[in-house]
Amino acid sequence: MLRDITIGQYIAGDSPVHKMDARVKILATLLFVVLLFVIRGVAEYAILTLFLGFVIKLSKVPFKFMVKGLKAMLFILAFTVLINVLLTDGTPLFLLNLKIFTLKVTYEGVEMGIYMLLRLVYLIIGTSVLTLTTSPLMLTDGIERLLRPLRIIKVPSHEIAMMMTIAIRFIPTIAEEADKIMKAQSARGADFESGSVIRRAKAMIPLLVPLFVSSFRRADDLAVAMDSRCYHGGANRTRMKEMKMGRYDAYAAAIFLLLITALVIIRIAAN
Repeated sequence: MLRDITIGQYIAGDSPVHKMDARVKILATLLFVVLLFVIRGVAEYAILTLFLGFVIKLSKVPFKFMVKGLKAMLFILAFTVLINVLLTDGTPLFLLNLKIFTLKVTYEGVEMGIYMLLRLVYLIIGTSVLTLTTSPLMLTDGIERLLRPLRIIKVPSHEIAMMMTIAIRFIPTIAEEADKIMKAQSARGADFESGSVIRRAKAMIPLLVPLFVSSFRRADDLAVAMDSRCYHGGANRTRMKEMKMGRYDAYAAAIFLLLITALVIIRIAAN
């Protein structure tokens, strides 16, 4: 399951999404996340679903690869849906009388659970599109350029961008390392699959020490590698490839404008 994490991985390609400027992709992803928590109703979710499907098709990244990234989040997704279904008041759908309490499921709870599930799924897939189609170097440059105006108030934009990119990039690396440790301990008789949830959670504790040791070792190796290449901050760092806006970025802006216009029209018509 840990190998199924897709956030932080990069797949080289020649699609229009790969060719877009990293700054545009970052801003588009942020706008997409905002839209996820603003929209409501079946029609608006249908429009956003079509848009996300269009972007995935345009990126030429296999859809199965993106869906695979949801496996690691199944527990969180199921827990979120369950909480919304059980704790949202409204018109009762059915009642289940237990000895301790009465379990009530409402129409509004089921609707909210479905919407929250779609939001989280689209959030994971949408952010995965960004990292899968943008190299870590370009992602760092894009974040740095967007944060550059904050230098006026002495915000270290390059250092922040570097830390964020390294953190994102290390997610699949640490997940792969944890998977290797689990397999090594399973070969020595450790059991991570059977028993109750609490027992399986306790069985994961022995993973923490070697995982922390491995993470610190990788961080130290990275620091030594950067130091050996005379990296001492990126304030005056030059770039081999300068970031430029192109026609694909203009197309993306136009498509987002059409998306927002369609959502506004649907919201006005619904009211």
